Amino acid sequence: MGELLTGKRYLELVRSGAACLERHQNEVNDLNVFPIPDGDTGSNMTLTIMGGANCGTESGSLSHVAEAVARGMLLSARGNSGVILSQLFEGISVGFKGIDEANTEQVRFALGKAVEQAYSAVIEPTEGTILTVARETAEAIESKGLTDLTELLSFSVDQSKISLEHTPEKLEILRKSGVVDSGGAGLVYILEGMLACVKGESIDSDLGSSFHQSNAPKAVNTDLFTEDSVLEFGYCTEVLLRLQKIKCDPEAFDTAPLIDYLSTLGDSIVAFKNGTVVKIHVHTMTPGKVLEYCRQYGEFLTIKIENMMLQHNEVIAVEEEKKKDRSKYAVVAVACGEGLKKELMEMGVDVVIDGGQTANPSATDILAAFDKANADVIFVLPNNGNILLTAKQAGELYNKSEVRVIPTKNIGDCISVLSMLEFEPDDPDAIEQNMIASMEGVITAEISRSIRPAELGGITIGQGEYIGIIGKDIVTADTDCFDTAVNSLKLMDLSSHSALMIIEGKTAPKGVSADLTAYIKKNFRRLEVNEIYGGQDIYDLILVVT
Repeated sequence: MGELLTGKRYLELVRSGAACLERHQNEVNDLNVFPIPDGDTGSNMTLTIMGGANCGTESGSLSHVAEAVARGMLLSARGNSGVILSQLFEGISVGFKGIDEANTEQVRFALGKAVEQAYSAVIEPTEGTILTVARETAEAIESKGLTDLTELLSFSVDQSKISLEHTPEKLEILRKSGVVDSGGAGLVYILEGMLACVKGESIDSDLGSSFHQSNAPKAVNTDLFTEDSVLEFGYCTEVLLRLQKIKCDPEAFDTAPLIDYLSTLGDSIVAFKNGTVVKIHVHTMTPGKVLEYCRQYGEFLTIKIENMMLQHNEVIAVEEEKKKDRSKYAVVAVACGEGLKKELMEMGVDVVIDGGQTANPSATDILAAFDKANADVIFVLPNNGNILLTAKQAGELYNKSEVRVIPTKNIGDCISVLSMLEFEPDDPDAIEQNMIASMEGVITAEISRSIRPAELGGITIGQGEYIGIIGKDIVTADTDCFDTAVNSLKLMDLSSHSALMIIEGKTAPKGVSADLTAYIKKNFRRLEVNEIYGGQDIYDLILVVT
């Protein structure tokens, strides 16, 4: 019958898949159909799957582990590729629900559920993407009727590569750009990592260190744990341990005895090995004993010990403060650039999430913004098509407020919504409809530099040239930023609009905004021009016509 898939084995597969993807993430990033630096698919997928690999559980039934992995990915998902990847693993979790361990028939069933879940999560599924690679691979596996896990994974790698090579035939923009789909490529690397795991092969990766967040320690409010306080919850203790050859055999090291010992000291235990690095997490009243025991095997790369009673009291204090300041409505928006974020705040945004074209926030980032907004009803402006799914996913997870995601695809949509923002009538449905209606007629052009030669939509683009983008289409290209902006404006039917906002980016040529303002005032006198410094990355200019 072949190897049965246990919860522990499943987590090993996920971690090996994550390590393989992390190793190749830059190659996935480089599969970029647009000649601007938006190639972050590999990074987004890596951060997403790491959320599952670091899910906080080491043991239990396959059902329990799969659910924890899916939850971890859901909270870490970034960008459309990350959201779709998280939904694939959510579907696998559904397929394994109630199962202690799975045979290959049950694995095939779970893979079918993965595809079903991922397709249902996307409003308009596009073929030639990671969805196609996942579907065609799962269908081929089902028709093959394999009964051995190693054979199944080996076949899935071969089939996914075949499907990936055919993605340009299904998506014209891939064919014109001469690349395969980046999300599909990421999935292939994950499957290759899983196959390496069942073959007993290790993957050289920095995955262990990737779980560590190297943020500076936050300031501690010592008033929340005084001389009269009682330590009820112990210490959250996390370490990265580098196994040392003079203390143990790193290759033969087994985490099982370590986990058994940690179980005598506390709970919420995570201990897994990647290469010669062991990641350890435990809630304990005696962190010193944890450190003393671990040092018999190696030396610490990092140590973090936090008083959980202090954390608990901080949470209570924050929640109490939130209850005092809670409002009826709030607006959360995603934006990049200090000037632009300041402008949005002045226009009525309550919380701005830092992010955009190459820095897609995760569901966890968005959930934190919801907490900060602290309102009965929260309206979300994602301002990027690649963030829309993540925002919706975060909204479904959040249960402290009613969340409504407005489908703003760019900053122009956002500015149009904010310029007409009113919370009257006092009806969330009416407010949402007014927000959506306010986007009608707004046109946004984005001016950026090409990072490579390309030919798209009949336009030949040289490396380093400026390109004008309206919606999803590149409409013009030129060696001069000003000329590119003017050519873009000529395609925007300015005669039927009354206002233009020029948002200058961090790398815009000196004086280009002023020159463009002068040009508009001379040639389009009816058009009111507002020029601001946004400081955004990627786009030298954003032109918003309302």
